[in-house]
Amino acid sequence: MFTFAPSIQPVMKKIILTLLVLFSVTTGVSAQKFAYVDTQYILENLPEYKSAQQQLDRISIQWQKEIEIKFGEIDKMYKDFQAESILLTDDMKKKREDEIIDKEQAAKELQKQRFGKGGDLLKKRQDLVKPVQDKIYNAIKEIATAKNYAVVFDKSSDLTMLFTNPKYDISDQILETLGFTPGQKNDDQNTDKGTGTSPSAPEKK
Repeated sequence: MFTFAPSIQPVMKKIILTLLVLFSVTTGVSAQKFAYVDTQYILENLPEYKSAQQQLDRISIQWQKEIEIKFGEIDKMYKDFQAESILLTDDMKKKREDEIIDKEQAAKELQKQRFGKGGDLLKKRQDLVKPVQDKIYNAIKEIATAKNYAVVFDKSSDLTMLFTNPKYDISDQILETLGFTPGQKNDDQNTDKGTGTSPSAPEKK
């Protein structure tokens, strides 16, 4: 399955790179074609990804406000309890304390449900972003198959690339396959890719 910016430990990186070298040696010269993409650059040029990010930001702000209101109510309950405690019986104090504790636990549970590991925000992000990722993966697969690339690296992932020659960067080809015009490049960038003129597309660095 295609994923973006995977977390790969240094030892795993060495193993993967070693396997790639062995693969290229054992499969012959004809298969030794490599390319790379910058998925972050590609995503930043896709309107549907920007739209998904904006939707996630709105949802996140809404949920955060919802949680802040609940903690604000808890803070008021606690201050009211402190102010009135001298007038309360022990049973009344215990009841009020339990109410505050229960409400605080519920607020913390909601916060965890919304923003915790595997929470609602992450699930929503997967729902919105995964279709975009799948499109990019399919475009990469299409170009890699057509041009017989043995491996396509991701420059924006944790698989460190110490040096990259721009002429092997097929990011703009991916964008063109997806139907978008890449941003125009600086004159000092030595690439063999086309130069689109879309003013809204950020320059690739």
